[in-house]
This record gives sequence, C-alpha cells and structure tokens, in this order.
Amino acid sequence: MRTFEAAARLQSFARAADELALTASAVSHQMRDLEAHFACALFTRSHRRVTLTPQGQRLHDSLAHAFDALEAACADVQLPAQDEVLQVHCAPSLALKWLGPRLRDFVAAHPGVHVRLSTGAEVPDLGLSRALDLAIAYGDGRARAGTEVQALGSESIAPLVAPALVPPRARPEPLVQQLPLIDSTLSPMSWTQWFERQGLPEPRGPRTAFDRAALAIAAAVDGLGVALESTRLASRELARGDLVVLGARRFAPVQGPVHYVHLRRGALRAPLGAFVAWLRAEAD
Repeated sequence: MRTFEAAARLQSFARAADELALTASAVSHQMRDLEAHFACALFTRSHRRVTLTPQGQRLHDSLAHAFDALEAACADVQLPAQDEVLQVHCAPSLALKWLGPRLRDFVAAHPGVHVRLSTGAEVPDLGLSRALDLAIAYGDGRARAGTEVQALGSESIAPLVAPALVPPRARPEPLVQQLPLIDSTLSPMSWTQWFERQGLPEPRGPRTAFDRAALAIAAAVDGLGVALESTRLASRELARGDLVVLGARRFAPVQGPVHYVHLRRGALRAPLGAFVAWLRAEAD
C-alpha cells in the first residue's frame, strides 16, 4: 500500500521506485498484483506518467486517512506517558488570525498537553479521522455519526478598508461602489450577497481574488481595495488602525456562524474538556 500511495502521489512508477529504493519494474509488478487483487484498474498508464482511475482515487483517499492516523499514533507513542496529545483542526485563516495567537495562553495553563494544530478548508469527518479530537469551522455545522457539534458564536462580516482610501466626510454608499473590491473566495458571505442585503446595486469591474481570508485582509491593509471579511479575524488590524470598517454606522451588520465539532466519547477526556472550556471563553 505504501508503494501504491507513492505511485499515486508522484504520478510515476519510476519516481515512486526512487523514493522507495525499488526498481521501476518492481513497482509496476506490485501495482499489477494490487489491481489483480481488487479486480479493477487503479491506474491509467501513459508515457512516463500514470493517473488514478476513479477506483484508484477512492483507494488513495481512504489510504490517506489511514496513514494519517497511523503516523499520529506512532508520534503519540514517542511522547512521555504523563503527557497528553490534543489534535485540533481549524479553518486556515481562523487558525492564523484568531486561534493561533491565543494558543499561548492555553499551553501556559496546561503544560502537560501537546496541542497539534492542522488546517484545511474542508471540514474533516471526525468519525473517519480518528486522529483528530476537535475541528473548528465556519457555518452551522452538521453532526455526523459519533460526533457532537457546538456553536462558537458568530462573526461580524464587514467591508474593511485602509483609512487612507476613505476621504474625510465621504458617504459610504457611493464609496463602496467606487473603490476596488477584494474577493475572498472561501468567505461565508460574497459581495453579491452583501450588496443584496444592503439594497445596493453591485458594481461591475475587475477584482483581485484570494482563497484565504488572511490574504484578503493583508491586501486591504496594503491599500488594494475593500475586503469583505470577519472583524474577528481582522481584530489586530482594526485595533492598530491599519483598517477601518467602512460605513460601520450606515450598513446593516451581517453575521456568519462559527462552530466546533468533537467526537462523542461520553465524558470528554481531560485535555479536550479543558480546551473546549477555554475555546468557549475565548469566543465570548
């Protein structure tokens, strides 16, 4: 299975052979034996390159979860017995701009807990990924088998802009339609939805787009335009005066929910229970 994973990841039997210290012929034979075992083709072969078939992709996705869990288990064994590991997954920008800067306080209060933070835009299925204890994500959340979902409050989504782009006594309605808009492709609120909420026509024209809120916020600080982002994530920039909320007293506020999900294991393990309590306090 390691050979299959390497060949699928590298899209090459020869490169997989180099990585695993095997011959390309040995890798090819192993893959043919694996295809014979499953009675289906796992790869589409072309000159110097292989790609996964739909069946191969399903196998690769399942193996990725299995290998992640195995590596996490091996890493846990290496820790001293008195230490405990907490595996947390979080949306990338939420981790970078909000959770990460606060983790120091939790770690200081719980020195025996090893926090391992991973990030990703997709919310993992904790029922399948047993390596994770808790995931923090946007939206209302949906409980799956063996998991419990709890609300983590809501975020205020607002147009954020560098103060240098806001002329004195400028009216926010025409200004938000004149300034360049920054798109954040994974934001819980799009500009189209926001303009509809405000009862304003959406301006047309080229926009710069980012796939992470942290990048959109940084671009707004640099004066690229107006970002429609969470004031929670931009709290430092707002506090320093690098950004201001455009039309804070004129535009209707928009809220976006945040949630966390954890495995349902009866009474929570001590480190997970402590982290959940700390997380709720920080969100409040």
